[in-house]
Amino acid sequence: MDVRGRLWDVVVIGGGISGLSAIHRLRELAPPLQARLLESSSPLGGVLETVQRDGFLIEGAADNFITNVPWATELCQRIGYGDELLRTNDADRSAFVVRRGRLEKIPPGFVIMAPSRIGPILRTPILSPLGKLRMALEAAVPRRRRDDDESLASFVKRRFGKEVYARLVQPLVGSIYTGDPERLSVRSTMPRFAEMERQHGSLIRAMLRQKRRTQPTDAGSGGARYSMFVAPRLGMSDFIEAIRDRLPDDTIALGTTVTRIQRQDDTYWSLQTNDGTLTARAIVVATPTRVAASLFDDLDTGLSAELRAIEYAGCVIVSLGYRRDQLEHALDGFGVVVPAIEKRKILSCSFSSVKYAGRAPDGHVLLRVFLGGDYQPELLALDDQQITALATQEVRDLLQIHGDPIVTHVARRPASMPQYYLGHGDRVDRIERRLAALKSIFLAGSAYHGVGIPNCIHSGEQAAANAVQCLSVEAVA
Repeated sequence: MDVRGRLWDVVVIGGGISGLSAIHRLRELAPPLQARLLESSSPLGGVLETVQRDGFLIEGAADNFITNVPWATELCQRIGYGDELLRTNDADRSAFVVRRGRLEKIPPGFVIMAPSRIGPILRTPILSPLGKLRMALEAAVPRRRRDDDESLASFVKRRFGKEVYARLVQPLVGSIYTGDPERLSVRSTMPRFAEMERQHGSLIRAMLRQKRRTQPTDAGSGGARYSMFVAPRLGMSDFIEAIRDRLPDDTIALGTTVTRIQRQDDTYWSLQTNDGTLTARAIVVATPTRVAASLFDDLDTGLSAELRAIEYAGCVIVSLGYRRDQLEHALDGFGVVVPAIEKRKILSCSFSSVKYAGRAPDGHVLLRVFLGGDYQPELLALDDQQITALATQEVRDLLQIHGDPIVTHVARRPASMPQYYLGHGDRVDRIERRLAALKSIFLAGSAYHGVGIPNCIHSGEQAAANAVQCLSVEAVA
């Protein structure tokens, strides 16, 4: 779509889930606004991509989202997509962790960083007797008095000991952030647990009190509360198309790259694109920070520097389809996470067709293997054949698989996951203060206040609401 010579009320830069949520919310809040979304590539959705192959439904990035925050499910309801969401299968709501080459069930009630049940922790073979004893002493560990930021690894080791960190927490956190917990900020990544310590003095006491107040929905699960996750029945690409279908045909310009933003006067911004120059009253930048930084170079070099300082990790997702009779393992769980101390070449493996219906043909299974991350970034340099062979060998050993996969798919996601390293919260505060001085430019995306699809949607919708308020337009929704 030709965007030259047009004056827009709001321009959204970036067509991932954050940008798409922003433009959709703009249309909801203020339909009269002239709003457009510019995306440099095609199709929409950023890293969210679904591939159908030989009866397998393969996701190239996130394959589900959590429902304990409302933003994704509320958007689905507003666009009439709620009936298209699948819940996880009722059976096998659990996960495994590798210990000395064997898969062991994560203790029921252990959620990311802390247990809500004592019995399973005492019985698990994952921890040694000394490791269990050290964990039990957590209730006697004094709360931290210092108010500076603390790494996630330091937090867990201080409260639970090194073994719990290495055997349980590090692989679980690694499966979320693909990052190094020695550098990740506990305040920015897991603020709930830092607040538990502040309020209760002990995470175990806090979890047990919370359990008494509420009826747990995943009493037999460990690692995550799987009943809180849903997935689009036909995949993430279908979800993206459902949002796009709610927008007027001329709302989105694909193949349009913004290379420069300049102030035209007190009211208008000038945007240089590969298709010419356009003018906007307000802008939402919903791109990775390295792209956003380049757009601000002419406006605020300090802001650009802060954005460039946010680091990203990358990974490769290798999807493997097998006949069910090729696997000896029962697959009585939703996946397996791999501690770094196991010295293996994968971060985790999701049993995609066990979690959600319709991911593999009858009599078949679909596995999604994650490699790379902060610990082994060199693996991203392997070609598709090499990385597929590596993933295949790893899961063959762990799941006792016979023969080769009948379907393979490689999705490369370099520099795709922002890392909330120590000081991240302070950096975001500085970014937002500088941004406020520009008055009518807003940021959205996963690099600031939370990763995952719901947080990205919330970020985009909040930026849209701020743009409407900035333009003094009365919202209708």
